[in-house]
Amino acid sequence: MNSDLDLIAEAAREAGALARDLRRRGLEVEYKSADRSPVTNADLAADRLLTERLRGARPDYGWLSEETADDPARLEARRIFVVDPIDGTRAFLKDRPWWSVAIAVIDDGRVVAGAVYAPEADALYLAAEGQGATRNGEAIRASGADALEDCRMVGDPMVFRHAAWPTPWPSMRVEPRSSTAYRMCLVAEGDFDAAVAPVAKSDWDVAAGDLIAREAGCFVGDHRGDVFRFNRPRPSQASLICATPALAPLILARFRPMATPQN
Repeated sequence: MNSDLDLIAEAAREAGALARDLRRRGLEVEYKSADRSPVTNADLAADRLLTERLRGARPDYGWLSEETADDPARLEARRIFVVDPIDGTRAFLKDRPWWSVAIAVIDDGRVVAGAVYAPEADALYLAAEGQGATRNGEAIRASGADALEDCRMVGDPMVFRHAAWPTPWPSMRVEPRSSTAYRMCLVAEGDFDAAVAPVAKSDWDVAAGDLIAREAGCFVGDHRGDVFRFNRPRPSQASLICATPALAPLILARFRPMATPQN
């Protein structure tokens, strides 16, 4: 039997190839009633493929996917798959390269295996708990960045220019990427030094990237400094901070005055 990591690596590649093929043929697009976010026939087809491959191989595992109705039965399972068939659907729709397939295996609330496949870069990021992180089989490591000034930040440039920050951010090289999981992998491999998203993120956005980034030496957690726990009744995290160990406390300090009650 394949290990969980082998299983999710193969499934991520297969789902990515299917999505690219469907996009070449022409996409059908609908909008979700909850938030008006787009969903394509490729999202749904990739979800069906992953359901078949993963649940077929591990029928005793629970299941949480962006494109599948949540089943509370997952809360009774010790191990579950957490899946985003296409993370970054807007980029996928616009034929931009910043989308990925993200799959994680959760054991008792923590990630034990993660795979993120970015098809346009043919980049497969993998991690297993305690075994480090890789891109296409080569070990990756976070950068040694230790100052916010001129650091490479992946996120929405408008976030850092917002007037709500008590202290303005210094000059940084900020670039957007649509897929949250891909952002975390770019930090993990040292292409960027940090990723900040001061909004709630669903478990399927961050679970796979959580392990990959941590195994590459990054801090991963929310704006309060709390690490993530998964497979809870509400499958989301308060925010995302993914950064080098030296940058993480500097970023968290920016959030602290905003979270402290004022007299």
